[in-house]
Amino acid sequence: MKLHRNAALSFRQRERMACRVVDYGWSVREAALAAEVSARTAGKWVARYRSEGTAGLLDRSSAPLFVANRSSERTVEAIACLRRLRFTGPEISEVLEMPFSTVSGILKRIGMGRLGRLGMEPAERYERSVAGELIHIDVKRLGRIRAGAGKRITGGRRLNGQPTRRDGSGVPRHTTGWECVHIAIDDATRLAYAEVLPDEKATTAIGFLRRAIGFYERHGMKVQELLTDNGGAYKSAVHSLACRALGIRHLRTSPTGPRRTARQSDSFAPCSPGGPTERSTATALNAQQPLTAGYGPTTIEDHTNQSGARHPSPA
Repeated sequence: MKLHRNAALSFRQRERMACRVVDYGWSVREAALAAEVSARTAGKWVARYRSEGTAGLLDRSSAPLFVANRSSERTVEAIACLRRLRFTGPEISEVLEMPFSTVSGILKRIGMGRLGRLGMEPAERYERSVAGELIHIDVKRLGRIRAGAGKRITGGRRLNGQPTRRDGSGVPRHTTGWECVHIAIDDATRLAYAEVLPDEKATTAIGFLRRAIGFYERHGMKVQELLTDNGGAYKSAVHSLACRALGIRHLRTSPTGPRRTARQSDSFAPCSPGGPTERSTATALNAQQPLTAGYGPTTIEDHTNQSGARHPSPA
């Protein structure tokens, strides 16, 4: 019979083999032959069973119990303190004059491998308490799949000699195109409503908004506010008029980065030796006007009050 020196035995197999030797008087060699392992392996499990009982038959970690060059606790605490100050791994290794691999291993071991929001103020999260008080609407674009998966979305593929797609006016297009998933989610109850529509134009977004409001009204929810991103459909004047007609206050998230312009601004031009000119101090004709109270598109900033301050709920 062929013996497997490094055979992986289950807990039940180890227990059966050890019981045969300790309880039933089998020899170690006979128990090893029955379990198809070497006598050395059988002797190891039998010795553990005699000294520790059933607990000795469990698997153990192969990591050493003592590492001579392990970093001290003070070093680990110093690495953790620097990490809370949002130091990167290479910066910590440079400050403490330690190998980067050692610093990286310690950070992973203490659960600080990813920087994330470590050392920063906790994110300010909110949740409306009244159902229908605020709904979120967003659009997700998904590529159409024609003639099987893997086809290019924007390629010139043809099916049976015909263009792969025609737009709403019947003009042939040589692209497969996209499907737009419009999603509305209530902030308080997380009740969602979604539709797959052919585009994300302003008229399409308005139609989806009306149907979403009807969906929530059927569930006994009165929509009061709408939160969207800064997409072109939601910034259009027709969408603003539709929100006003529906009696909904439209809020938009603030941009996440600096506003990019097509040309260099006049503010980057060198100053005149004689001081500021009349043109530089005058207000631009196309400057954004301040927002007034009432309905219409607004922008959520960090100082925007929460719902309870603007619309107190009836007791």
